[in-house]
Amino acid sequence: MNLTTTAALLTILAFSGAAHDDIPQPSRTIEVHAHRFAFEPAEITVKQGETVRLELVSDDVPHSLVVKELGIDETASKAHPGDVDFKATQAGDFAGRCGRFCGAGHGHMTFTVHVAGE
Repeated sequence: MNLTTTAALLTILAFSGAAHDDIPQPSRTIEVHAHRFAFEPAEITVKQGETVRLELVSDDVPHSLVVKELGIDETASKAHPGDVDFKATQAGDFAGRCGRFCGAGHGHMTFTVHVAGE
């Protein structure tokens, strides 16, 4: 690698690290367990403006948690939990579901995020 290429890569790395400083750190982590055919807890409440980390843990087969309006789309398997940070910018109730077919009761796997207004 020549000196110009090395300098360019170092510049890119420096700026990409700076961009991550603008992302708010989660104020708390909520663990959500997924198993055939439910999430536990099935509902959570967060404050408007709060950044939260959801840790998705599968107790059996692969599952995912999808809440489109909040930008949540995370997959977990028994050996590999998943986590996603989101910021609740709008008050209201947001419906979620399992986005990965997991058996006959898959359609009953629902989840709700309640966002309490400021």
